[in-house]
Amino acid sequence: MRLLIATQNPGKKREFRLLLAPLKARLCFPSELGLQIKVPEDGSTYADNAYQKAQAYVRASGLLTLADDSGLEVDALDGAPGIRSARYILGHDADRVEVLLAHLHDVPWERRTARFHCVVALATPDGEFYSAEGICEGLIALEPAGQGGFGYDPIFYLPEYGCTVAQLPQTEKNRISHRARAIKAAMPTLHHLLGASG
Repeated sequence: MRLLIATQNPGKKREFRLLLAPLKARLCFPSELGLQIKVPEDGSTYADNAYQKAQAYVRASGLLTLADDSGLEVDALDGAPGIRSARYILGHDADRVEVLLAHLHDVPWERRTARFHCVVALATPDGEFYSAEGICEGLIALEPAGQGGFGYDPIFYLPEYGCTVAQLPQTEKNRISHRARAIKAAMPTLHHLLGASG
């Protein structure tokens, strides 16, 4: 029972290994199978992009495939960067964080509301398709804090914890993050599909 996780992102790989540990399945990644597929990710929603990735990799591998797409939605920026979060500007995570903070430099604390939004897609070799989503609400911090996580984690502040996602222990992040919530929602379907394939 193998489950292909359609990502090349090192941070996502670490999270998926932990989030999917309860499954009785062997997780594998494209690099382990020698798969190098360019997926356009030009859909208009997270679900579109996740579906594109899942479909491309299930066709190439013949394995049950899980893909995700996610983004940061900042209310004061009309939902940006949203679906373009990973492509907000060219460069590294720190560059995107710097630009986002610059765009919010005059926005007061109470208007810095935001959310991480994730959609997980599952594609089976015989053409079935399933999806699930997860959302984590928070605020955009005034400056980066914390060494954990990746992407926008250092500026995503969680009022109930009094810290950014990058300051959370990994175990706690894997309990409350948008990706964790999407995987939790997808778990019954994953158990069913893996049980059927086994």
